[in-house]
Amino acid sequence: MEEISQSNQKLIEIPEKLPLLPIRDMVLFPSTVVPLLVGRDKSLAAIHEAALHDDLILVATQKNSEKEEIQASDIYRTGTVCRILQIVEFPQGHFKVVVEGIARAKIRRFLRNPNFFETRIEVLQEESASPSKVAVLTKQLQHYFQEYVGYSQELPEELIKHLQQYQDPNQMIDFVALNVDANTREKQKILEETRLEKRFDLLLDMMKALIGLQRMRIEIDQKVQESLLKNQRNYYIQEKLRILNKELGEEEELSSPELIKLEQEIQAAGMPQHALKKAMDEFTKLKKIPPFSPEYTVIRNYLDWLKNLPWSVYTKDRLDINKARQILDEDHYGLKKPKERILEHLSVLKRVQKIKGPILCLVGPPGVGKTSLGKSIARALNRKFVRVSLGGVRDEAEIRGHRRTYIGALPGKIIQSMKKAGSNNPVFLLDEVDKMSYDFRGDPASALLEVLDPEQNKFFNDHYLDVDYDLSQVFFITTANMLMDIPEPLLDRMEVIELPGYLEHEKVEIARRHLIPKQYREHGVREEELTIEEEAILRIIREYTREAGVRNLERQIATLCRKAIRRISENGTEKLRVTADNLEDYLGKPEFLSRLADLKEEVGVATGLAWTPYGGDLLKIEVSVLPGNQQLTLTGQLGEVMKESAQAALAFIRSIADQLKIKPAVFEKSEIHIHVPEGAIPKDGPSAGIALASAMISALTGRAVRNNIAMTGEITLRGKVLAVGGLNEKLLAAQRNNISTVIVPSENKKEIADLPPRLREGLTIIQVENYQEVMEKVLV
Repeated sequence: MEEISQSNQKLIEIPEKLPLLPIRDMVLFPSTVVPLLVGRDKSLAAIHEAALHDDLILVATQKNSEKEEIQASDIYRTGTVCRILQIVEFPQGHFKVVVEGIARAKIRRFLRNPNFFETRIEVLQEESASPSKVAVLTKQLQHYFQEYVGYSQELPEELIKHLQQYQDPNQMIDFVALNVDANTREKQKILEETRLEKRFDLLLDMMKALIGLQRMRIEIDQKVQESLLKNQRNYYIQEKLRILNKELGEEEELSSPELIKLEQEIQAAGMPQHALKKAMDEFTKLKKIPPFSPEYTVIRNYLDWLKNLPWSVYTKDRLDINKARQILDEDHYGLKKPKERILEHLSVLKRVQKIKGPILCLVGPPGVGKTSLGKSIARALNRKFVRVSLGGVRDEAEIRGHRRTYIGALPGKIIQSMKKAGSNNPVFLLDEVDKMSYDFRGDPASALLEVLDPEQNKFFNDHYLDVDYDLSQVFFITTANMLMDIPEPLLDRMEVIELPGYLEHEKVEIARRHLIPKQYREHGVREEELTIEEEAILRIIREYTREAGVRNLERQIATLCRKAIRRISENGTEKLRVTADNLEDYLGKPEFLSRLADLKEEVGVATGLAWTPYGGDLLKIEVSVLPGNQQLTLTGQLGEVMKESAQAALAFIRSIADQLKIKPAVFEKSEIHIHVPEGAIPKDGPSAGIALASAMISALTGRAVRNNIAMTGEITLRGKVLAVGGLNEKLLAAQRNNISTVIVPSENKKEIADLPPRLREGLTIIQVENYQEVMEKVLV
């Protein structure tokens, strides 16, 4: 039992066991009277326990104020023993409890009590200091507190007089610490400290920091106030000058040096007359608006866009045809048609000096060099190059911009790219034009119609600029993977150049000239350290990649470089040679094997040719004739067009059943099941018609289909063979899989005449007009 002497000379006995009241966001000190709002069940139980005995309770601060359900570990171990002076009940079960701090105490341990926190405590004994030192520290504390109250807007000045009434230095410290707006953790340190001089130091340091913050706040407030007064004064003067000028009949405005410079830049921007008039109208409006007005910023940004566009800046075209051809050949191997079209454009430009910008659409599978060809065209023409990716664009404002009425409005991608190019005749690449979408915000493909129409793009109107901009000298190039995904009106405005997949010899040359040197540079490999033989490249193409382009080929070459560097680093080897024989040591087992092993001469199996966005492929078609009732079953994830093609082929077979010596009863009592393997891959299109017919005839007659023949062509009910698309890719797939003979429709004779000589190597191409010709060639 401890005895504490109060100022009224009455001794208070403090028991060792006391209930605990945890509080949040404040620290309670001795010699202070504070009202507390209590609502938690355990806290109410502790108050009632104290009220039943001697009204004494320990008040301690909670470490995390946001925590509702707390444990003993969540409470600071030093608190204040308080006497309950008053308890007032509020609605909804809350209580206001007025307590008076008596002494500081340390919690020795928490006692087991399920209803409230009960503690065993030890009252802290305070250590004194030298009277002279205390006197100095007391004066400092009074001075700082007086200054703090002067800065504070919440504390009354009566607190200064109240502080001067205290004689006990510890009571002064407790009073000041309670009333200042400081961090709970800092106040807790002062409560826990027993040495008087150290308590003074902690409190004085805290006061200095708080006063510094108050001074900074006042300085900032003063600067803000001065700025506002200055702006108001300027606005008043400007309005007065404007009214005086108006009274005197003078309309000219007094411009700042910034506005004078802006006017000079507008005049020097080389705008056409209609754009200059619009810019000067906006500039006149700008001069009449105070600089701090939101409209001032909007107009200023608009004028910055107008003056920074390359209205009359052009790069000089390189008209040396031979030099242009050399640059195109350096950057890309093959691609004969696109190169011819570029050189034709240059030839016409050289002759007439001015020509409307062409719009080319490069269509081809991924990785064949569509985007990089755009850069090469710009280099060959000596023009600037800009690229905009349209993949996923679904808002018309991305193309045409937003109107200036919207907050944060900007021009569309076309005008932004023209500013970035810095010239009015760049090569402008619109990448992935087939990947655009549309929603409630508009259709970007429709917005592109004006951009890509040579008759209209001289007067392209961006919503943000609201003036016509001339795009007629821009060389537009678009790229796409799928021609069918481009909207018809947009496609009509473009000249389509198809980039087929690369042949094997072309991929070998591209790897040798471009891919291997590039990967050597990127991986820091020297030519004398690593040699990749041509046979190894060919094996990578055949067994480790299956693509129309060269992206995966480049990745495999990068893998070779990484593996080689590791071996050189680990083993100290100076030279490595990658051959077709040791390729598996670097790249592992082949990912793709030749399908010829499966293509034996079997009854009911035919080989078709398919086109995919990634190049051509073989299409193996299997047919089984089973007992049934005039059923045609199709499996392998076939599309509607391919299903109809199979039905048409079956109808044709039934019409020539007598010629094939097939009895009508066979169709009536059989189920014909057609399956196209790799069932997880969707397949569609009419070009497998003759292959479907061949497989069905083979199954119905028992005659096998030759395994060295692949075929493509649409079949009609009369047995005619119609033209198909993607012939280059299909023949490439046949050549890659060592097929010796290919049957194609004679209607494709134009495409056949244009075939590269290397694509014909090793292939016998048979052109047919009707299925009777096919049947003679394919059935054993």
